[in-house]
Amino acid sequence: MIVKIVSKNFDIPDSHKLEVALKHGRYESIDKLFTMAPDEVTEEVCKSGLRGKGGGGAHCGPKWKLMPPVDERPRYLIVNGDESEPGTFKDRQIFQYDPHLLIEGIICSSYAIGAHDAFIYIRGEYKWFIDRLNEAIEEAYTAGIIGEKVMNKYDFRMDITVHRGGGAYICGEKSALIESVEGKRGHPRLKPHGKECEWFYDMPATVNNVETISSVPNIVLNGYESYTKYGTEKAPGTMLFAMSGPVKNPGVYELQYGCKMTDVINEIGGGMRDGLTLKAVIPGGASCPILTAEEVEKAYLDYESMWDIGSTLGTGGMMIIPEGTSMVDVAKNLIEFYHHESCGQCTPCREGTGWIDKILKGIIEGVGKEEDLDTILDVCETMNGKTVCVFAPAVKDIIKSIVQKFRDEFIAEIK
Repeated sequence: MIVKIVSKNFDIPDSHKLEVALKHGRYESIDKLFTMAPDEVTEEVCKSGLRGKGGGGAHCGPKWKLMPPVDERPRYLIVNGDESEPGTFKDRQIFQYDPHLLIEGIICSSYAIGAHDAFIYIRGEYKWFIDRLNEAIEEAYTAGIIGEKVMNKYDFRMDITVHRGGGAYICGEKSALIESVEGKRGHPRLKPHGKECEWFYDMPATVNNVETISSVPNIVLNGYESYTKYGTEKAPGTMLFAMSGPVKNPGVYELQYGCKMTDVINEIGGGMRDGLTLKAVIPGGASCPILTAEEVEKAYLDYESMWDIGSTLGTGGMMIIPEGTSMVDVAKNLIEFYHHESCGQCTPCREGTGWIDKILKGIIEGVGKEEDLDTILDVCETMNGKTVCVFAPAVKDIIKSIVQKFRDEFIAEIK
């Protein structure tokens, strides 16, 4: 189950330092990269089936192809390292243990889309990881790996800038992220009817997640077959899965797509801690519909399997919930977060999150009524698909799934 592509250097002492990174394969893909045309790199990524690992699971190569033909305008690569989803803590493993892999991935990806400037947007609370990333970038500049020439020999300018976020969860949404980098309030943008690239100061740009970009060097160096030999037909490759909660071995593990969730929890996670039994799992970060213990038995860790079972893979942040945990408290904990983090741009989201928060507070304080549960579900439907971004539909997914699957607990709390 465990496959080490992105994480293969994580266990090496001082793997974040350039000297150690070079000894263990970092930047080996660059020589091959510059023997290929940019379109060939994009095509290799398309053949690999690489999918975005920031939650949506969109295919990476076709996304790169949305960039317009190269012209006199500058173009940009923007790397999303905001990682503010509760239960998700995988990208920071790359910042901590192998930042040079991310830099290598940025060089490969930027060459493919014709960008010479890359921005890494990183969660503002990640101060320690930001410092480590900046140290690696400084090492790369000093060594001539990036700058006016790549690797001191290839005539391709590559500049990388780290942009620290202000702490807003909504800036993990790519258009809100761009607004933030442009110096504006982080409000998501209205989406065009047709597919197109992103726009940064009205210039073409591509936004990809940290782990997605970090997966590119292996594909460039070893070919798409080195990636497609893992995973499933529709979800090839691997992903960093974060497992939190009362299991014996919580942590971050790189697994191939398609693993059985119970095998991951019991064999890699070591099973539940002594005396505890599994009640539910939120499979991919706090915005994914919850799975009961019975549903977990049928769950596989890939996008299509999760959709078939009524949930989503998200960022792979599995949150393990044991028997004895109040699902009313779980719902209240989550809605407090979403109520606080709604950017307020859209009325259904701004008012809906606050309304559900208020109702759940009343239930916990003993003044709730059974019809309040129908009101919550009604508000969830009002929030779904009626806002600029997917924040409100994500809130609907998790809250609705908890109320519907554990309704008896809410009624017991009310009574």
